[in-house]
This record gives sequence, structure tokens and C-alpha cells, in this order.
Amino acid sequence: MVAQQVKEVASPEPNKAGAAGKGSKKKDQTGIAYLFLSPWIAGAVLLTIGPMVASLYLSFTDYNLFTAPEWVGLDNYIRLFTQDDRFMSSVGVTFQYVFLSAPLKLAAALGVALLLNRPRKGQGFYRSAFYAPSLLGASVSIALVWRSLFTDDGAVDNVLGFIGINTGGWINQPDYAMYVIVILAVWQFGAPMVIFLAGLKQIPQDLYDAAAVDGASTWKTFTSVTLPMLSPVIFFNLVMEIINSFQSFTGAFVVSNGQGGPADSTLFYTLYLYQRGFQDFQMGYASAMAWLLLLTIALFTGLLFKTSGRWVFYAGEDK
Repeated sequence: MVAQQVKEVASPEPNKAGAAGKGSKKKDQTGIAYLFLSPWIAGAVLLTIGPMVASLYLSFTDYNLFTAPEWVGLDNYIRLFTQDDRFMSSVGVTFQYVFLSAPLKLAAALGVALLLNRPRKGQGFYRSAFYAPSLLGASVSIALVWRSLFTDDGAVDNVLGFIGINTGGWINQPDYAMYVIVILAVWQFGAPMVIFLAGLKQIPQDLYDAAAVDGASTWKTFTSVTLPMLSPVIFFNLVMEIINSFQSFTGAFVVSNGQGGPADSTLFYTLYLYQRGFQDFQMGYASAMAWLLLLTIALFTGLLFKTSGRWVFYAGEDK
């Protein structure tokens, strides 16, 4: 018996063979995983990472699509801030749009989500009806309908004229044209509404029962229970809407007929980037604008994450 044990200890080759087999199997599984990931990796490299690197290079060149890029260093970036008044105008218009549309859209989404969170007949129909604009609103056809509604002698102008308010068409007035696109964006509140609704379903009923026992009013319950428990969802929706608002293009392009008018009142950053790149064929200049947009979005996203610890509450945390 002792001799057999000594022989097993002295001859560990079978264990080594087993370990080698396991290692080979693990390598095979890793290879298979990379094989299945290869389409995504190829797409990421060829369609995302590659074009990003190319655009970064082009942002330091003078390139018009027809001749070879000519290196100009930081000239494109310097021109943006020192010689291009329309660039600064587009920045101001875009910030105005972001700070108007994102909060209003989230407020509308949360308000409707609170209404739909209560049990009622036809709840599925109402949810679908309120979500539908999110599927349709970004299309060119809806933007064309929106333009016809707010143009001179359009439906909105006629209704307002009937009650004595004559605007002469919203899209023709620099003071009102921006609000046409803001209203179009707010109308598409369906996607954040669904996310808010899912978040409301996760709030424990015990918290509301405790608030009722304490005699909390509806407003107090909303601010002390609903909003804190919903803050992670609010944070997510806020980040997504800020990013989407900075990238908004279709509404401004269609409503202003691609010009950003009247008087550059709807000259969104992305619309001006399009004009520079695909109308003026200044691809190097447009690439520089694109990278500034990316850095701006990254800055705002980073600020939101940095400040989220002060107002976002996660269950199980002590604050």
C-alpha cells in the first residue's frame, strides 16, 4: 500500500497530462470566442476606429475631397475661434437647443410615465401611442409635416390667428424658429418615458406606504421617495438626451431647408458642419469641427458623471 502511494507521488505524469489537456481546451475556447467576435471587431476597426483616426488626421489638413490632403497643423482650429463668426453662432444656437429641449423632454417623459404608472383600462394602447413619436419623429417625413404645420398660413398659424395671435409663421421668424425644433424634440419623449416607467415599477410600495403613514403630501412623497429612488434612471436619461441633443441634425436641416435660417437662428452645430464638409467641400475644416463636438460631448458627459455622486441615489448606499 505504501509502495503504491510512493509510486503515485513519484509519477505525476497523468496529472500533468490532465492539466495540459485543460489548457489546450481553454485555448480552443478562446479561439472560438475570437472567431465569433471577429465580425464585430472588423466592423469596429473598419467602420469606427479607422474613420475616427482618419478624421483626426484630416482635421490638421486642408482637404477638399478631390486633391490630396495638405498638412496645415492647427490652422483649422485657429480659424474656427478667430475668423469664423458663423461657427460661434452655431455653438450658441446648439447650446440653446440642448438646454431647452433636454430638460423639457425629460419633464414631459416623467410626467406621462407617472400618469401611465397607475392601473387603468387600455394602458397598453396608451403606452404604445405615447411611444410611437419616438419611432417616427427623427424621420425626414415627420420633419416635413412639422415644417408645413408651422409655416406661414400653416395649421398652427391659422389656429393662433383665429384667437388673435398673428405670428406670420414660426419658421419665418428668428425669434420663434428655434422653438419649432424644440417642440419637435419634446414630442419624441416616448423612449425616455418607457425607461422612466420601468424605473417607477421598481420602487418598493413599502416606501409609499411609510410616507402615507407619516402623513406626507403628494408633493412631499414625490420629492422624498419617487425622485431619489428614480435618480439613477433620471441620470441615465439625462446623459443620453444631452448626447442626442448635441448631435441633432434632421429637424434643423428640414425645417430651415438646409440653410439654418432665418438669420442663422436654427444653424445647429451639426448643420454647419454639414455645410462646411459637403457643400463647401472643406473636409479638413469639418473634421476639426467634428472633433471639437466629440470633446464637448465628452466634457459634458464627464461633468454629469463627476457630479452624479451628489444627487444620484443607489439602493443600499448610505448618503
